[in-house]
This record gives sequence, C-alpha cells and structure tokens, in this order.
Amino acid sequence: MSGYVEVSRAGDVAVVTLDNPPVNALSLHLREPLHQALEALRDDETASAIVITCAGRTFVSGADITEFGTPKQLQRPSLPDLCALLETISKPTVAAIHGTALGGGLELALACHYRVADKAAKVGLPEVKLGLLPGSGGTVRLPRLVGPEKAVAMIVSGAPIGAAQALKAGVVDDVAEGDLVAAAVAFAQAKVRTGGPHVPVRDRNDKIEAARADLASFDAAVKEATRKSRGLEAPLACAEAVRNAITLDFDAALKKERELFLKLVAGDQSRAQRHLFFAEREAAKVPGIGKDVAPRQVARVGVIGAGTMGGGIAMSFVNGGLPVTVLEMSEEALDRGFATIEKNYAISVARGSLSEEVKQERMARFSRTTDYADLADCDLIVEAVFEEMDVKKQVFGKLDKVAKPGAILASNTSYLDVDEIASSTGRPQDVLGLHFFSPANVMRLLEIVRGKKTAPDVLVTALGVARKIGKVPVVVGVCHGFVGNRMLGARSAESEDLLLEGATPQQVDKVFTDFGWPMGPFQMGDLAGLDIGWRNRKSLGKTAVIADALCEAGRFGQKTGKGFYLYEEGSRTPVPDAEVERLIEEKARERGTNRRNVSDEEITERTLYPMINEGARVLEEKIAARPSDIDIVWTNGYGFPIGKGGPMFWAELEGLRKIVERLEYWHGKTGKDVFKPAPLLKRLAEAGSGFTSKSAS
Repeated sequence: MSGYVEVSRAGDVAVVTLDNPPVNALSLHLREPLHQALEALRDDETASAIVITCAGRTFVSGADITEFGTPKQLQRPSLPDLCALLETISKPTVAAIHGTALGGGLELALACHYRVADKAAKVGLPEVKLGLLPGSGGTVRLPRLVGPEKAVAMIVSGAPIGAAQALKAGVVDDVAEGDLVAAAVAFAQAKVRTGGPHVPVRDRNDKIEAARADLASFDAAVKEATRKSRGLEAPLACAEAVRNAITLDFDAALKKERELFLKLVAGDQSRAQRHLFFAEREAAKVPGIGKDVAPRQVARVGVIGAGTMGGGIAMSFVNGGLPVTVLEMSEEALDRGFATIEKNYAISVARGSLSEEVKQERMARFSRTTDYADLADCDLIVEAVFEEMDVKKQVFGKLDKVAKPGAILASNTSYLDVDEIASSTGRPQDVLGLHFFSPANVMRLLEIVRGKKTAPDVLVTALGVARKIGKVPVVVGVCHGFVGNRMLGARSAESEDLLLEGATPQQVDKVFTDFGWPMGPFQMGDLAGLDIGWRNRKSLGKTAVIADALCEAGRFGQKTGKGFYLYEEGSRTPVPDAEVERLIEEKARERGTNRRNVSDEEITERTLYPMINEGARVLEEKIAARPSDIDIVWTNGYGFPIGKGGPMFWAELEGLRKIVERLEYWHGKTGKDVFKPAPLLKRLAEAGSGFTSKSAS
C-alpha cells in the first residue's frame, strides 16, 4: 500500500493505519489508498474484521480544507465514497479513535459499525465554525446514534465532547483503558464471535422514528440551538439537514445534505469563515522572527491592579494554569478585587460550567500583596492601572527596580505609546504591550504590542503564553490605539453628526445589527457606560455635543437606567427615548444644522467605510503585518460578524472601487480627513486588486 495507508494483521483482524501528518486530514492522497485497502479487505475472506486507526497524535481530524474550492475537493474517491464503501462491508468495522475525531474524521468513524475511543479522545462535528455543515453523512448518521435533538445541539454548536460523554450519548461503543488498538482489536474479535448481523448506522432507525412521532420537541431544540445564529446561514442549514434525517429516508436525506453542503461551500459566508480559520493561524507568524527563537520560561505571573481589567487579566492567567500574584495599593482594594473574582467563579459554578473543586483549585493559584517586592519572582508582570502615561511610567519605574533580570514587563494600555512606557525602564527590550479586552477573562483577543526595542524572544514568549491561556494573539505596532481602537475611532467619527443631521440612535443601531453586529454603537455605549468616554474626552480636551449633554444630565447608560436609550428596572432592553430625540434636535438647532432623512446606505458609508480606510492606513504604516491580522482583531475583539470575514475581507466583497468612490464623495462634501482615501486603498481600487491578494507594502 501507499505510505499513507498501511495494512497489518492482529490475528485474523486487519488493522488499517492512516498516516498523513500532522493531523491525518482526509486529503486526496489519503483517500485513494484507503479506498483501495477497504475494497481489498471487504473481499478478503482471511480478514474477519477491520480496525481503522491512525498514526501520530490524533485520529483523522477532518477534511483537508486546503482542497476546498480546488478540483481535489470533488475528485473521487470522496469522503462520501469512503463512507458508502464502509457500509457495504458485512464483517465488523471498528474505528479506533485517539486525539480528536472531528468533522470528516468523525463522519468516517460513523460509517463504521462500531467506535472505540481512548479516555482522552474528543469527537465532534465543527464544520459550522467554517460556515459549513457536515457534508459526508454526519447530519444523517449522528441522529441515528444519539437522537436528533442531541445531534442538532452538537452539530449547530460545533463543540466537541469527551470520550466519557460520547459513550454516554451513544457516539462511541467503548472507551479503552489501556492500549487503544489492542482494545479495538479485542472489541472487533468479540463482535465476530457474536456472529452478527452487524447493522450499519444508516439502518438504525429507532431514534429517528421516535423523533418523527414528536417533531414539536425537535423544533424546540432547533430554536434553542440556533437562537444566537445572527444572520449566519450554516447553523440553519445544519438544523435543516438534521430535520431531513427525521422526515426523509436515509438516501434522500444524504442527498439533501450534500446539496446544502455544496451550496454553503460556494457561498461568501463560508469563504469568510474559512478565511478567518487560516488567518488565526497566520497571525501567530511574526515577520522577522524565525522558528529558532526560543521562548522564555513563564512559571509565575504578576498583575498590578485588581479592578475590572486587572481582576479579569489575573483570572485569565489562573484559568490557564499559571499562578498569579496580584498587587494593589491597599488591602481594601484587594478585598474588593478578590470579592469580584470569587463572585465571577461562583456564577460559573451556579451555571454548571465550572465545578466547585476546580473553582477552589483556581482560587488557590492567587496570591495577593501591596508590596512591589513580592513581584520579584514573577517571570511576566502585567500592569492594569489608570490609562495615564505618568501613572504607567511610575509603575514601570518601580518594576525596573524589583523585577528579576529577564522578566517580561507588559502594559495593558489601550492607546498609549509603549515605547515611551519602556523608556522609563533600563530594559526596554523586555517591555511590550498586552492589550486585553474587557471582560478580560472572557474576550479572546489579545493585541500584543511590539515596541521598537522589544526582543524577539519576548514576542515569542507572549504568543505562547497567550495561546496557553486561550487567547487569540495578534502582534501589532505602536501607534495611538494600535489596530482595533484606532480603527474604532474612524468608525465612530461620524456617529454624532449622523444624529445631528437627522438619523436616530435606533436607526444607526439597526443598520449595525442588520449587518450582523451583536449591537450598534449607541447601545454599546450605553452598555459600557457613557461616563467612561466622557472622562476620556475631558482628559484629552475633546467634546461630543450629544454624549456630553447626556452625561451632564446623569445619563450614563444602563447603569443609570438612561443613556441614549431608556432601560426599565432590571432590563437590558433599550427603549427609544423622546427626550433624547428632543435633545438631538435642540443641539442641531444650536449648530445651525438642518435635519433631513438619512438613509441606511449613508450610515454604512459614513461609519464602516472610514473604518476600512483607516485599516488601509494601518497596513501602509505596518502597524499590522497583514490584512488578515486586522480581520482577526475585529472579529475576536469588536464583534465584527464572522460571516463577513472581518473588515478587510468584507471590503473586497463590498468592492474597493465603490468604497473609494463614496469616500471621495464624502470627503468632497465634508472636507473631513477621515474620508480622505488612503493611498494604498486607492492603488488597490485602481488596479482592481484586493487586500488579500496584495501585501501591505
């Protein structure tokens, strides 16, 4: 056989070992010899049973998504061909699962009669996260094992489950305690001794018939599973495919599944989500830093500040298994901070997402202090103090005196100059920014800010630690606001003028939610607290006529029950407020602004187009290494809809020429710099090119 597929014998059981490093993806060069091997073994009377296993660290982890959109994707034998072949084999077939059996890997296993997993294995159908559905029988076979309600929850969420849960649900038939292949062979031999018949999953209909008699329960499960879909096509297609498994016969449901898969894989949403999949991996590659750069050891972390950000940052490290020393200026501040941390963990325990035992283990990893000297044994120290340069420099000056040689010193600044902060130490090579997003223990994005003198091994260490604590890291350069907040400033620049000229908060917010954002800018402002922006503007000598007036009236958003919207007691639902509309009209009169009808298209052009324009400037200045890094920042930190692939990917779908034309129109009409097209954006538009096909240089 091919080097990708080897057949050996354990007694009279044929053991088929797949070996396609690194994750045994179902590439064409693996599918071809596997199909040949299975055909031969089907007709080989000396083989009483077949065990399919994998070399390396994992079972088949899924399809080879690099083949999507290429001739190899549909070249036969396809994965459906392999699954159909397996179901023609009458002798017992057993999938021996270790590592992860995800997507196409689980679909291959579902086509076997039986599945044996080791204790650490995980199984799942995560295709929805790529804007797809399982396209090789997953939506038709899984419901026959676990029931349609459990299947739709698994497939729509895309979340994997562990071996014990898979055994309980019926996905696997046994969990091996020792050697997996030996256990799978023994399992196969036991099935041979029973004499059969060995019923393919496709012919197991008891759970399907039960669901057919109670479609209302299934539809309720679909409603729950898809309630957070927000305009995404794949979750709804997944639910439709599972419903077909109930209402249609197996072959008809399988045919419909394939049709839905091919429609999704050719669509913009799946292209966008696959772009993000690769972009996240690309973001880990830092220009100019090779694989030979070794990271520094990080065994203990220090966090300065136990407030909202500091506490969340400390929780992130503890959740990732690292002990943390938290420093505050007083015991009272520590008490407040740790009370919030304890409360956050208690909420997780109450929800069932965390056990009391794990909560106690995590709390035991915290130490608390008011003395900088207690940070001397930390390998990484993150400050999360007030966003004021003088305060930051004072903190770093103190750290320079107590931190051990080689300790990494990081600022959680959202906007400030990391190079200036580094200059307050005698070790600028050890300094960088680690910009967490609030709530830091929940949000996945971490902007790693690379200073002029930041050492390569410091960056490599930060990337490794970020992944260890479950963050999505993106390395960015030094400028005001870095990538995310700088572009947010451009997106927000016209918000107040849109209101003054005739739009309402609810109209602007609806344009955003219709686009796919979780909420619009005014609702988001109310959620975050309008007083935060007010305080920042005052410190910078800036004004926002409407937002400032709201704050002066004590309307800080949800926390006060009034902001751009009204909020009833205990409710987070925004209610339009006539008083706010009167305030907007009054401020428009004071400025001599004639109000008019503002179209939804204009709102998009004056908010999202400037954001794209600023992204182009970020690329020109090399603040971001690549357009896809910007997309990762915005989809993981700011709620940009994943079905649109991030702002730079979406810009190409929208059309760069169209964006430039409208920016030039608004620049001519208003004279505002935010609309002046960036040179890079103009060049790409004129060339008919795009961000993803052009480097940032």
